Amino acid sequence: MPKVLISDKLSPAAVEIFRARGIEADVKTGLSPAELRAVIGDYDGLAIRSATKVTAELLAVARNLKVVGRAGIGVDNVDVKSATARGVVVMNTPHGNAITTAEHAIALMFALARQIPEASASTKAGKWEKNRFMGVELYGKTLGLIGCGNIGSIVADRALGLKMKVIAYDPFLSEARAVALGVEKVELNDLFARADIITLHTPLTEGTRHIIDARAIAKMKKGVRIINCARGGLIVERDLHEALVSGHVAGAALDVFETEPATESPLFALENVVCTPHLGASTTEAQENVALQIAEQMSDFLLTGAVQNAINMPSVSAEDAPRLKPYMELCRLLGAFAGQLSVARDGGFRAVSIEYEGAAAELNHTPLTAAALAGLLGPLMEGINMVNAPHAAREKGIEITEAVHDRPSEYQTLVRIAVTTDRDTRAVAGTLIAGSRPRIVEIKDIPVEADFSRHMLYVTNEDKPGFIGRFGMTLAEAGVNIATFHLGRNAPGGDAICLVSVDEPVPAPVLEAVRGLPLVKQATPLSF
Repeated sequence: MPKVLISDKLSPAAVEIFRARGIEADVKTGLSPAELRAVIGDYDGLAIRSATKVTAELLAVARNLKVVGRAGIGVDNVDVKSATARGVVVMNTPHGNAITTAEHAIALMFALARQIPEASASTKAGKWEKNRFMGVELYGKTLGLIGCGNIGSIVADRALGLKMKVIAYDPFLSEARAVALGVEKVELNDLFARADIITLHTPLTEGTRHIIDARAIAKMKKGVRIINCARGGLIVERDLHEALVSGHVAGAALDVFETEPATESPLFALENVVCTPHLGASTTEAQENVALQIAEQMSDFLLTGAVQNAINMPSVSAEDAPRLKPYMELCRLLGAFAGQLSVARDGGFRAVSIEYEGAAAELNHTPLTAAALAGLLGPLMEGINMVNAPHAAREKGIEITEAVHDRPSEYQTLVRIAVTTDRDTRAVAGTLIAGSRPRIVEIKDIPVEADFSRHMLYVTNEDKPGFIGRFGMTLAEAGVNIATFHLGRNAPGGDAICLVSVDEPVPAPVLEAVRGLPLVKQATPLSF
């Protein structure tokens, strides 16, 4: 009988689900790290919320652990890399608390607009300062959403019910999806300039970290109000404090902070700031939903091997896994390659086309397409994997097409991925060498053969004499070591491609120097 340890507080109904399905469930909350390490070796599953830290040290002694289930969205408290290396599946519940978090954002917006916390404290102190608290109406105001996914779209719906105008910045939001939601899709700077209230609903990634800083605030309307129920780290708190003191930002409502627990902050001393202690998911309904969902998911996995909402494991049956594994890796890498090129150049995606030829045409394409989408969206969205990537793509309104070709090919097997943006369509194709090693064979209809590496630099240029020497010298003078160097062109003197593998990420100043070279059209760093 599988055994599960519940180390954080979950609904008693979750415990009943485990036991009803024949799984032994022990509830031991409040364990210290040392106490948890002492007992974890006996368990097949670990059910947690945000308090338990699943570290590399814990995983090292979890000899029987097969699955970690996070009741909630964020897995910041789980060392996913170490879990993957040890074959431990990490699951979460990405949709269980979306409504609750969206409602909290709306509640903070009301509290901020009408100064409700300050007015309540004043009245309870025996004062009657009716003229002190002059609020603003939400009716007719422009609400700017940074992120319009599961939670952002719910906030948009509620705001439209309040007769607000809603604009949204989200690279993955298609025009069709925006129309369906009733929002206007805009660029980030446009949102800053137009929004009366800005609310954040985006994951914390390298691309979104400190998305609101002093420069961003300077582009906003004087008197803007800012709400963050998403992730600490999206806002530079020092810059926000200065803007609140100066009056450029009229008020802020924060449920999340860069350092949590947030027990002290200069923001706490400001009357025009509303703070809550990360309560976005704290409702009875949300706690119940995520607890029941994670209990069902973990039970399914432990009893049948079924995988749902896994962060680090594809949804593939045991029978197909050995044959599909190298193809899934090829598709993931091709998706990541095409996605990074397209986002760097054009922004969000409108459509993705995936073609299978040769041996690839005979396989089960569902997991392969899921792997391609995970590669496409993974570098840009938090928690994307093979299980949730197709759903995320549909939510973003990305059109997905598959094509299977039974035709002669230069390669025994071939996969081609084409990504369409508002500006262009870019395709990249690859094959497997010796049936297992992914290899690029074509970029934008130009033959280029290269192995994938962790750090690469993609350059397009005019095919003229002197470019390769100048390019190589630029990297050499900056101390950037070239591992491999691959070239391709569509015609003599036409468009050319240079694909370079390097030992370390290319520093930003070096990248700018490459972009400034004569004949260079595009220079994009890639990571895999």
